[in-house]
Amino acid sequence: MEIAVVDYKGGNVQSVLFALERLGAVPTLTCDPEVLNKADKVLFPGEGEAASAMAALREAGLDQVLPSLRQPFLGICLGMQLLGQHSEENDTTLLGLLPFHVRRFVPDAQHKVPHMGWNNLQALQSPLFAGLTEQDHVYFVHSYYAPVGEYTIAQAAHPAPFSAAVQHANFYGVQFHTEKSGAVGTRILSNFLEL
Repeated sequence: MEIAVVDYKGGNVQSVLFALERLGAVPTLTCDPEVLNKADKVLFPGEGEAASAMAALREAGLDQVLPSLRQPFLGICLGMQLLGQHSEENDTTLLGLLPFHVRRFVPDAQHKVPHMGWNNLQALQSPLFAGLTEQDHVYFVHSYYAPVGEYTIAQAAHPAPFSAAVQHANFYGVQFHTEKSGAVGTRILSNFLEL
């Protein structure tokens, strides 16, 4: 199986590569459209800020390539957010693959921003979560979120519910870091490779 990891000079790529290698995969880090198109699975990890990430994608021509992919595609953290229409983070136009608008968390006395740490998943609705329960926890680090909508396949709360995972057609996204979520994250990555 050929697995491509999108290289747009964003952060967090190495830990995703290591997580895939622990599953026995041999991923290719690439921004080459031909390699991305030929891959059986594509992963799109992201850390950082939406406007800079979108600028890097546009510079590499990936803003045109990624939406055209037809194989299973998994966006992780910022990689999930970039699948949406627009982000409040620096008023950024995103890839437009899913109909959500990314919003900033509003802090209160009990809920700080960023939302950082372990949180459980709720309302699981996808083979991506096969073998998991709503008692399972994953690791989040984010200040922005996608609201719950028809595209939501898992939720978490901080304090109100938000999309912990999304899907439209072959495009999946998880707001949390699979590669930092221990056995649960490993199971999700393994389930993705089996889609």
